[in-house]
Amino acid sequence: MRVLVAWASKHGATAGIAEAIGEELREQGLEVTALPMENVGALEEFDAFVLGAAVYVGQWVKPAKEFVQRNREVLARRPVWLFSSGPIGEPLKPAADAVDVGAAMEATAAREHRLFAGRIARKELGLAEKAMMLALRVPDGDWRDWEDIRGWARGIAAKLAELPAPEKYRPWAVGGRW
Repeated sequence: MRVLVAWASKHGATAGIAEAIGEELREQGLEVTALPMENVGALEEFDAFVLGAAVYVGQWVKPAKEFVQRNREVLARRPVWLFSSGPIGEPLKPAADAVDVGAAMEATAAREHRLFAGRIARKELGLAEKAMMLALRVPDGDWRDWEDIRGWARGIAAKLAELPAPEKYRPWAVGGRW
């Protein structure tokens, strides 16, 4: 099964999560392509998708929203999992339900969305972002839970293993829909 792991990352934390997901899916025996969303070409060659985006002010970054809108027809016909990277600090800020992915969930018919904690390195931030981190009183740090991320990816691999062989369900191979 061919899986695309694609991401939209502003400062690299989301990219790191996506790469870990891709590595774990490979270890579980899947054929994985992992790319930033802006480098993704045609989606038809893939059997499933794991899409992730950085979250700012409760929303996916613009390139991720545009990717989903542009590819919604293909994505809605195959298994899709979504993840977001955002909360930072101790305790994590903002709260766990601080991301609105309803439109992406609906457009892709995603099976699941997962919110992962992120990372802050002030030296990578712009002035407005630094001001926001100061207001939230969040220090530099990395709050990503690698075992949780890899565990989620193993769960995706297990769910994909339960699906029929790709040749049996590819719309272009048999003329049907998922």
